[in-house]
Order: sequence, then structure tokens, then C-alpha cells
Amino acid sequence: MYLALLRVAFQRQLAYRTANLAGLATNIFFGALRAYVIIALYNARRLETVAGYSLPMAITYTGLTQALASFLALFVWWDLIRSIRSGEVASDLSRPCDFFWYWGAQDAGRALGQLILRGLPIMILYALVYRITLPPTVWHWLALGVSMWLALLVSFGWRFLISLPAFWIQDAVGVGRLGLPLMTFLSGFLMPLAFFPAWAVTLIRLTPFPSMVTAPVEIYLGLVNGPALLGTLAMQALWVVILYGVSQLVLSAGVRKLVIQGG
Repeated sequence: MYLALLRVAFQRQLAYRTANLAGLATNIFFGALRAYVIIALYNARRLETVAGYSLPMAITYTGLTQALASFLALFVWWDLIRSIRSGEVASDLSRPCDFFWYWGAQDAGRALGQLILRGLPIMILYALVYRITLPPTVWHWLALGVSMWLALLVSFGWRFLISLPAFWIQDAVGVGRLGLPLMTFLSGFLMPLAFFPAWAVTLIRLTPFPSMVTAPVEIYLGLVNGPALLGTLAMQALWVVILYGVSQLVLSAGVRKLVIQGG
């Protein structure tokens, strides 16, 4: 069932060609803008490295984060909220499957489509225009594949969780508009967490957000190695479990509150 849901969601992404092209163009524009800001910063201050990031690594970072933005749905995801508001959630809850993974499978199909249609083209263009870096070892390549899908699960767990207030309030999009910017800023999308003050990094790493963007980016760039590499993957997996558990508790309370057509 979950594979069928994933396949249908993936095919749905392929159907919106114009939207995908427009999204890709937007990502490329902002990626180029961010890359040239980084280049200007390094050149103006004649910097070789900043917090362990060389200029090629910093440029690669902008490409990676732009490629991951649509894959992780960092900016918008109201699907579950709309389902609850419309009452469609009643039929979803009656299906013989885990409600969390029912939506998770669809999100995985969406993410796969975004990765192929937007993520990979962005990195190819970056490789053609800039001098980017590549993962240093085969182990980093393998860990990157695992980390990206764990990052997706962490991102989905957070998006699922901040959508559940729709069971209680009329317009939960407002909650989402608060929750999604936290992902964008604290995940390391706007700038590497290594650029933040040390005390801020310590606090941010106590949240699930670094597991969404910073973890796969640091693995790609080879900034974590050996035991730290396994520790990064383990931390991502831990946040998947935590967010799933919290979501189940909140979902159970929400379902008890749910009333559809007086039922």
C-alpha cells in the first residue's frame, strides 16, 4: 500500500511540468544570488576559510541547500491541514494503515519527484558554473543517501506535527507559518550553523532542525568523519522516532476531538 501511495504521489509531481520548471527557475535564481553573496563576502575580506568552510565548500553549500529546499518542503506544506479542514481526513483515518505513514509515503513520492526534477538539475548547473566540491570518500556518498532520507523523515515528522493543531483550531495554517520558518532558519538552510555563535549552535543542536539540512550537507562536504559520521545518522534516526512518537500522542488527542457532519 505504501509503495503504491509513493508511486502515485511521484507520478503526480511529474504531471505539473510548468510548475516544476517555474520552481526550478526560482531555485536557480536564488541559488545564484546566494552563491554570489558568499563569493563577495570571501573576496571582500580576503578569507580562505570561515568556520572550516573554504570558498568552494561554501558555494557548494548554497547549491546543496537550494537542492534540498523542495525535497524537504521547507517553505510550504498544507496538505494535511487542508484534509482536516475539508473533512477528507475521516476517510484517511478509516484506512487499514498507520495514518502517519499513509501521509509519509505520499510525502516520499513528492520528495522523490522534487529531487529528480529540481534537486539534481540544480547541482548539475552548479557543477557547470562553479567550482564545487564532492564527497571525499565512498562512505560519505553512501552515508549521504541514508542521511537525505532520514532528513526527509525528520522534516515530514515536524511538518506532520505542526499540522495537527487543525483538529482544534479553524485556521491552522497560521501555526504552520510559524513552524516552517523555524525549519528554514534553524536547520542551517540560510547559513551554515558553523557561522552561528557557539552558544547558539549548542542550543540549536538540541532540536530536530539540524537533522534536516545541516546533517546531509556536512556529510556531503566531508565535515564529519568516522564515529561522528555514524553519530550524525544515529541522531537523525533518533529524531525520526521522537517526532513519530509525539505525533502519535497528539494525533490520538486530535482524533478524539474530531467531529465531522455531527459524527
